[in-house]
Amino acid sequence: MAGFFLVAAVILAYQPAWRAGFIWDDDAYVTQNPLLTAPDGLKRIWLSQDSPSQYFPLVYTTFRIERSLWGLNPAGYHWVNILLHAANALIAWKLLRRLAIPGAWLAAALFALHPVQVESVAWITERKNVLSLFFFLLALLAWVEFARPERGRGRWRFYGLALLCYMLALFSKTVACTLPAALVLILWLKGEPLNRARWAQVSPFVALGLGMGLVTVWWERHHIGTGGGIFAMSLLDRALIATRAIWFYAAKLIWPAQLAFSYPRWLIDPKNPVAYAGLLAAVIFGALLYGFRGRLGRGPGTAALFYGAMLSPMLGFIMLFTFRYTFVADHYQYVAALGPLALLAAGLTVGLRRVRSPMIRWLVPGLILAVLACLTWRQARIYQNVETLWRDTLAKNPESWLAHSNLGQYLLHQGRFEEALDQYQQSLRINPRDVDSLVSIGNALFGRNRPEEAMEYYNRALQVNPDNPEAHVNLAVILAERGELDAAIAHDRQALTANPKLVKAHANLAVALARKGQMDEALEHYRQAIALNPDQPLNRINLAMALESLGRKEEAKEQYQLAAAGVNRYAETLIQQGRLAEAKAQYEEAIRLIPENAAAHCALGKLLLRQGKPVEAAAEFQEALRIKPDLDEAQAGLRETTERRPH
Repeated sequence: MAGFFLVAAVILAYQPAWRAGFIWDDDAYVTQNPLLTAPDGLKRIWLSQDSPSQYFPLVYTTFRIERSLWGLNPAGYHWVNILLHAANALIAWKLLRRLAIPGAWLAAALFALHPVQVESVAWITERKNVLSLFFFLLALLAWVEFARPERGRGRWRFYGLALLCYMLALFSKTVACTLPAALVLILWLKGEPLNRARWAQVSPFVALGLGMGLVTVWWERHHIGTGGGIFAMSLLDRALIATRAIWFYAAKLIWPAQLAFSYPRWLIDPKNPVAYAGLLAAVIFGALLYGFRGRLGRGPGTAALFYGAMLSPMLGFIMLFTFRYTFVADHYQYVAALGPLALLAAGLTVGLRRVRSPMIRWLVPGLILAVLACLTWRQARIYQNVETLWRDTLAKNPESWLAHSNLGQYLLHQGRFEEALDQYQQSLRINPRDVDSLVSIGNALFGRNRPEEAMEYYNRALQVNPDNPEAHVNLAVILAERGELDAAIAHDRQALTANPKLVKAHANLAVALARKGQMDEALEHYRQAIALNPDQPLNRINLAMALESLGRKEEAKEQYQLAAAGVNRYAETLIQQGRLAEAKAQYEEAIRLIPENAAAHCALGKLLLRQGKPVEAAAEFQEALRIKPDLDEAQAGLRETTERRPH
């Protein structure tokens, strides 16, 4: 019953996320991720460097499965996150019970309902956190069973299970590399001797974590870009950031007010004595824990060490891309929060046992959980959509250039040009070197048929970052339209030097080369663009036209057929999003490409029927049956149009 209540409480507290949408980089992870739909996508997820972010193969595998189940309906992805979070709370409860921690259920409930966890649960991209912790906790549970000597030889199967779960946690998010520290802390908490045999048992976990950690550091530096510039910090700077961050996180656990998606980025000045306050407080706190270890027992020390160890990869000693705009984020303490919350629950439980009134013993934790659940519900509302997210961020962090830039991008997509331009200008006021805003303003101006002004912003972006691929490729588009093909080709090549997997650069370069008559190289770049994103039909159409111009009719026909199939798939995605008019245009394009396309005629018929146009739908079904008389879907559709026509 207690477990059912815990799960129900999580589901209700996260009710605003049931119908929430995609936000920020959910497009890179889900909606525009070609690895989720490409025929060889699963292989590339695990065995290539094509990931849009770090190496999270298990996360992308779950997204690929979900994409095949419910397409781009965000509800499915949100429900998986919510249920994984609830499962994590249940496993944490069981683990703490195994460790004989007082108030184990209360600790799990505090973890489940604390609003600081909302960022990890209501943000689809943070599947990394909830999935990684799921296997992390299972590994700890298996380790606890292995550490019980009374199990005899049979306990080694738990050791193997712990290793397997640890690998799955690492494949979900490399921050799980901190698990060996948790294994040692469990042994220490239980009073187990840390002898040579125990260290030998922990060493394979250390090796796995170290290996994956090095992969992530390399990936961050060379694929995401955390070298030089703002990332070039001294060891002292990093220590000051780390000690300030750890107290920041602890404060948010104790008093979860003003939680923001993006916090202000601190200015660290080693010459300012105040900058050392966090470091001094950490030293004093550690000394007090050590001095009172006899009275306090091992619980508080274990909780503090667990908290610090789990946070350690996110504190600043290892550079993260997010440090461009903030040194802290709520989702960074998703795992670490378990330590202090378990300590709080244990202290509260032990303290309430001294209270005579049973009502008070129930009322106090009940009120705490109710308040946390309400705060979580309120915080989850922020994640409804892109606009609510960034407007809330600006309300709490008005000088966030990141929020201004991303809100501008959203407004631009909504056709609110002047509002978008204002947000971009605000971003540049705060951070004149914000390349994303410079490029986005250029895109907006180009979209408004103001290419000269757009070029000015693209060139400004390249002054800040000469290797920015988007600025190069967009400049190339304008130059190509003006007939300056050599200059356009040069910019496309520079874009590909910076990012060899940029589909748009391959496609644009192919078009420019074809216009210059360099057909062999053009065909190669068309094929590379298609290999990187097989679901983009325009590249297949252009390739087909190029092949047709060379007299290679059969190859051209094959590409037209594949393009039509791609258009059909895209139309299905648009239907899932409720964009019926755009889907209709896609089906019409598929028919234009391949007039004898029975499947496209049938799909268009079903769409017209859905739009309440039975006469037009009947014409499409009849055309589908003319091409393929035994097409059952078309026959059923034709019968339905007859039933729907007015008598």
